[in-house]
Amino acid sequence: MTRAFTSAGEVTEAYATGLLRGMLAIPSPSYQERALADFLAEAMADLGFRARIDAVGNVIGVLERGDGPTLMLLGHLDTVPGQLPVRAEDGRLYGRGAVDAKGPLAAMICAAASAVDFPGRIVVIGVVEEETPRSRGAMAIRATHDRPDALIVGEPSGWSSVVLGYKGKLDLRYTVECPATHPSNPAPKASELAVACWTALVDLLGPDAGHDAFARPGATLCQLNADLTAATAELSVRTPPGFDVDALVRGLRDRLPVGTLEVVNSVAACRVDRANPAVRALVSGIRRQHAQPRLVVKTATSDMNTLAEVWDIPMATYGPGDSRLDHADTEHIVLSDYLRGIDVLSNAIAELAHLPVRTDDRVNGAQLPEGSLR
Repeated sequence: MTRAFTSAGEVTEAYATGLLRGMLAIPSPSYQERALADFLAEAMADLGFRARIDAVGNVIGVLERGDGPTLMLLGHLDTVPGQLPVRAEDGRLYGRGAVDAKGPLAAMICAAASAVDFPGRIVVIGVVEEETPRSRGAMAIRATHDRPDALIVGEPSGWSSVVLGYKGKLDLRYTVECPATHPSNPAPKASELAVACWTALVDLLGPDAGHDAFARPGATLCQLNADLTAATAELSVRTPPGFDVDALVRGLRDRLPVGTLEVVNSVAACRVDRANPAVRALVSGIRRQHAQPRLVVKTATSDMNTLAEVWDIPMATYGPGDSRLDHADTEHIVLSDYLRGIDVLSNAIAELAHLPVRTDDRVNGAQLPEGSLR
């Protein structure tokens, strides 16, 4: 059996690599994360965490090290569909989720377990359903957990980069039905109305809209099921900070003569200050690895958006892995980058040990639910 800890109390490189490989071997597409949650609950318990699975399927590991600050490290269990063969080749580990986002979550677990001198409480969470519109796992965490003193969200930033912010996201569903008629009838058909809805959305966003800039909105036609009598269109808009979502929805509804436009989910953009302690701690960790840190913003969305809506605390997103490989059939992580990511997180945890403990009221005063104890 691979030894978990060095004599100094740090997780060994062999154990860290084996943990990630074990995670990759367990398929965990959205809504099917339980097997991975069970695996991680057992692994974290073996590493000294008090581990459990909550009511929605999130796996939670807690290290109680003293009365100091509470640090939360949160990544996600789920992946997009499509399992990939797990293999190691040329210093790379291939598999679905290697980058998005089992690699970052495994790095968090290993770094937290190695933080033997942290004077407070470390909570490591793998949430369910991040890859879905409703982010049910993160929504449950913010509803049932006291806000921590600092938060690091695990997503692939690249081991030497820190993410300061993400665009928001507006998910829409347009449905319409029309009476059966001959194709040559000049009356509008359901399929035509659905296409017109998409065209109206693009027009409302304006000619400068696109996914290539953080400061501008960008739209995607995610799915279209249509014939002459019935149509459903799934639309998604990535929104920059300050974007007026309500005005867009009103304007689009005004342009739809028939049918129903439903807001499936809406989460605001978020962006943190580069001087906040979570960012500074990660930057310090990267510099200790003799690299020049990059501070970036992303045009996608993560669970950082969901938690930033209710928690005004130091936070940032970080994780080893190249985000350009998200959802790709060649998804892999460079193992040396993964191990560097663990070192960066370990240094960041040590820096955050000096945070003052919050004395203001928590978000909801909720106690941690018991869930499934391990």
